[in-house]
Amino acid sequence: SYTTDTKTREENKKTLENLYSLSVDVTKIRRLKEWVLLQDVAYVKEIAGILQEMGADETTVANIIERCPEAILHTPAEINSQRALWQLVCQNEKQLIKLIEQFPESFFTTEYQKNQKANILFFQELGLKNNIITRFLTSAPNIFYNPVEKNKNVIETLQRNYLNLGGSEANMKIWILKLLSQNPFILLNTSTAIQENLEFLQKNDFTDQEVLQLLSKLKGFIFQLNSTTMQKSMLFSKNIFKCSDQELKQLVLKCPALLYYSVPVLEERLEGLLKEGISIAQIRETPMVLELTTQIVQYRIKKLSALGYDIKSGNLESLNGTKKDFEVTYGKIQSKKERPIFNPVAPLHIED
Repeated sequence: SYTTDTKTREENKKTLENLYSLSVDVTKIRRLKEWVLLQDVAYVKEIAGILQEMGADETTVANIIERCPEAILHTPAEINSQRALWQLVCQNEKQLIKLIEQFPESFFTTEYQKNQKANILFFQELGLKNNIITRFLTSAPNIFYNPVEKNKNVIETLQRNYLNLGGSEANMKIWILKLLSQNPFILLNTSTAIQENLEFLQKNDFTDQEVLQLLSKLKGFIFQLNSTTMQKSMLFSKNIFKCSDQELKQLVLKCPALLYYSVPVLEERLEGLLKEGISIAQIRETPMVLELTTQIVQYRIKKLSALGYDIKSGNLESLNGTKKDFEVTYGKIQSKKERPIFNPVAPLHIED
C-alpha cells in the first residue's frame, strides 16, 4: 500500500522534523528503507507517544523506529489494537516494550490482526503457556497469519496420527505441546504433507512405535521434509555404510539426521570427518557425529588433540552432543590427564 518509487519523490519534511525531534538517526532509515521517508502521511509523534505510554524511554523509541521505520506508517488505532492483542499473552507492559524493542518487525505487522487474535486464543485453549506463545509471536510470527482453521487442522492431523501410531490419549496433549514448543514451524505445513511423510516411514518398514520415536527425536522437523529427499538421504547412507535395510533402519533411529539432512549436507560432513582421519567404521558406530557441522567437528578435534587424545583410535562419542555436553566430556578427559598416576599418600615399597 506504500509507494516505493523513490526517484520522483521528495522526503516528507514534517516526517523528518518529527524524527529529528525524537533523536532518531535518519541516515540509518535512509540506508535501510528510504521509501518510508517519502510517504505523504506518517504518524511519528503518535506512535512514539504510544510506545512512551507503555514505558519506553527516548532511546528505546528511537531504537525501535530505526530498526523498523515502517512502524510510523501505521495508524495509532492499528497499533493500539496490536498492543491489546499482545497484552493477551504478556505479563505486563514492561515485558511488552522489551519484546517490541527486540522484535519490532513482528509487532508492527498488523495486517493479520483477526487471524493473530484467533490463533492466540486457540493456542491458549490448547494449553500452551503464554511465555511460549510470546516466543512464537516474536520468532515465528507467520504461524499467526494462517487462518486459525488451518492451524487447527494441522494439530488435529498430528493428534490423530499420534493415537493411530499407538500413542496414549493421556500423553497426547504433552506430546503435542512439546512438539509445538520445540518447532512451531510445523504449523506452516499442510496436513497432506504430514500424512505423506508418516506413510513414507511406514512403507520403509519402520514400526508404529519407531515412527513415534522418530517424531519425538526429530522435534517435528520430519514434517518439513518430503519423501523424495528422505529417500535420497537414506539411499546415500545405505551406500556409504554398506548396510542392509534393517541395519540402515537402526542407524536412522540412532541418528535421525540421516533422514533429515540432504545428500549434499551429509556428503560435506562425511568428507570433513574423513579428512580428519576418522574412518567410515567409526562414523557408522557413532552416526550422531553427522549432526555436527564440519567447523564444530574440527574445533572439537583440535581441543581434544591438545590434550593428547587421539580421535582416530578413540571413540567418536567424545565429539558428540551439544556445546554443554562437549564441555563436560572435555573437562573429564582433562582432569583424567592432570591426575597423578601414583597415589602420593600411599607408602612406597622400597626393597632393602
